[in-house]
Amino acid sequence: MKRTGPSNLALKTLIVDSSKLASKEKVKLWKRVSQELTKSTRQRRTVNLHKIETHVKVGEIALIPGKVLSEGNLNKKVTVAAYQFSAEAKNKINKVGKAISIQQLMKENPKAKKVRILG
Repeated sequence: MKRTGPSNLALKTLIVDSSKLASKEKVKLWKRVSQELTKSTRQRRTVNLHKIETHVKVGEIALIPGKVLSEGNLNKKVTVAAYQFSAEAKNKINKVGKAISIQQLMKENPKAKKVRILG
């Protein structure tokens, strides 16, 4: 079977932009993100809030190249960047910290300082 890749135009653009940023800034993290996003929807990462709570320190940025789900609570002030959020997860994150898109993180932090990939 021939592998075709994602058909969503926004996702294709995000993959290309993260690859270009990896080359430009010489940051391997963005290359890894583009590789993770090319996976099929079934293989893409899903992370619950309780995992973010246990593995991310205050002041760090959690990067999820997939979807954030609302299982658990978030008590730390952290920034969470993801490809997708469930509506309830986004509300829970915004009460304590900040939920942003991967594109926004790429603009704000191209060197990927204090970023941790979860999933």
